[in-house]
Amino acid sequence: MSAAPQIIAAYSGTFDPVTLGHNDIIHRAARMFPRLIVAVGSNVAKNPRFSLDERVDLIRQVTADLDNVEVIGFSGLIVDFARDHQVNVLVRGVRTVVDVDYEKQMAVMNRDLYPQLDTVMLAPSPEFAHLSSSLARELAGLGAPVEKLVPKAVIGPLLARFGRPAA
Repeated sequence: MSAAPQIIAAYSGTFDPVTLGHNDIIHRAARMFPRLIVAVGSNVAKNPRFSLDERVDLIRQVTADLDNVEVIGFSGLIVDFARDHQVNVLVRGVRTVVDVDYEKQMAVMNRDLYPQLDTVMLAPSPEFAHLSSSLARELAGLGAPVEKLVPKAVIGPLLARFGRPAA
């Protein structure tokens, strides 16, 4: 009888910036899987406010309390990243029915491209179900408080992107 394969999970996204909702999914997934990689996509098509290195650094700060979490930047297909890092589970956060439909389509395509890869979808905790990076950027740009949107380590850098002083 062969040994069970080691489970390595990856939670991928642009994380521009990482929100409290992302942080919730990361911490919950870290409890579910022995090893979790936060795969930070370059995705220049989304015109990110933070560079890839800045996003990786912010997530490393936010996840410093998690011994089984590694943060790695990447570009290209998530299936290529998964193959290169022996990832066999993708973690995806889903807030709405639209998210579920999209992620289901992506899960099927990813599995077709890399049959060893499964996808697990996690609903956010209720207090974070409305959060998104685009909402955090928009509210920061309009002068709204962001303390309920992003982790403490992200507040200063996010406000600075919009020429606002940190509180």
